[in-house]
Amino acid sequence: MTLDSLLQLANRYQLVLGSGSPRRVQLLGDMGVKFTQIIPDIDETPAPSEPPLEYAVRLAEEKAMWVARNIESNQIVLGSDTVVVLDDKVLGKPEDKADALRILATLSGKQHVVSTALALANNQTVLASGFESTKVLFNEVTEAQIKAYIESGEPMDKAGAYGIQGMGAFLVDRIEGNLDNVVGLPGALLESLAARILGHS
Repeated sequence: MTLDSLLQLANRYQLVLGSGSPRRVQLLGDMGVKFTQIIPDIDETPAPSEPPLEYAVRLAEEKAMWVARNIESNQIVLGSDTVVVLDDKVLGKPEDKADALRILATLSGKQHVVSTALALANNQTVLASGFESTKVLFNEVTEAQIKAYIESGEPMDKAGAYGIQGMGAFLVDRIEGNLDNVVGLPGALLESLAARILGHS
């Protein structure tokens, strides 16, 4: 995968990552992009009956614009949000260990969808946004396996209560789609959004 548009955009503007996720920091760094980081602070409560994908895109855009209020005209913010969806319901970050156990037990042996939304914004407006989805099939896992995983602490700050790139890999049988999307920063989507902005600039 080439990232010519993303690299060109990052050379033309100073890129700001509007996320506190260490996984996104690593992925963006691995793409060879120079950036700074500002962590947004927004209300992530879903609106009543809000569809999961609309919710993810809205949050990505709101995170980008929250950061964009305090940037210069030569900067662009990357906002993002990842949702884990089972039966059209969003499974968020666990509130505590019991909630993590409930979430992971619910996912055991089932297929769910992980969608990551991205938004690029300047200090005036959202320039481009979109989402990518990946299907994830979980292995059948025992309660003892889940509890041992929860004790590692890894599930507690992650949507769906697992990290596919970490110790949580044992949970996953297979995926249909891109792994970087499940981790939280789909490169192909980011490249397409960058290309869209360059085409209009």
